[in-house]
Amino acid sequence: MTENAAENITDIIVKLAEPVLADLGLELVEVQFRREKVGWVLRVIIYRPAGVTVDDCAKVSREIGMLLDVEDLIDQPYHLEVTSPGLDRPLKTARDFARHRGQKVKVVTKAPVADEQVIIGLIAKVDEAAVTVAVEGKQIAVPYERIAKAKLVIEF
Repeated sequence: MTENAAENITDIIVKLAEPVLADLGLELVEVQFRREKVGWVLRVIIYRPAGVTVDDCAKVSREIGMLLDVEDLIDQPYHLEVTSPGLDRPLKTARDFARHRGQKVKVVTKAPVADEQVIIGLIAKVDEAAVTVAVEGKQIAVPYERIAKAKLVIEF
């Protein structure tokens, strides 16, 4: 299977899964379909503000599994894995940043923004075009397309 075919499958699964998850009070974070050591893995990552339980993962696995059986999208053996995002998972979308407003983040940019390529501060504002990070009294707006990677800074 090509990378494009795997991408097409994930796009279709996103459209199928979002309404199912909404009915369960969950949010779809990401769908991945890729070859790993165990073979092909279809990973569905879900979120709920109060936290994701093992029962949530089991319900979603059953629902998505039935949808995939009906739709017959994947023509080779695969493993379906339903999980919650980890604390250290990458932040990719405006929704990811909005979910963590007020928390400390590390953003690495593709090119400098406000003379900085690594920005560490609190997520202050989130809109359609950029995330604004408060750093030592100043606000730095980082357009999403300029972000190479971003993660929460976990402090214990």
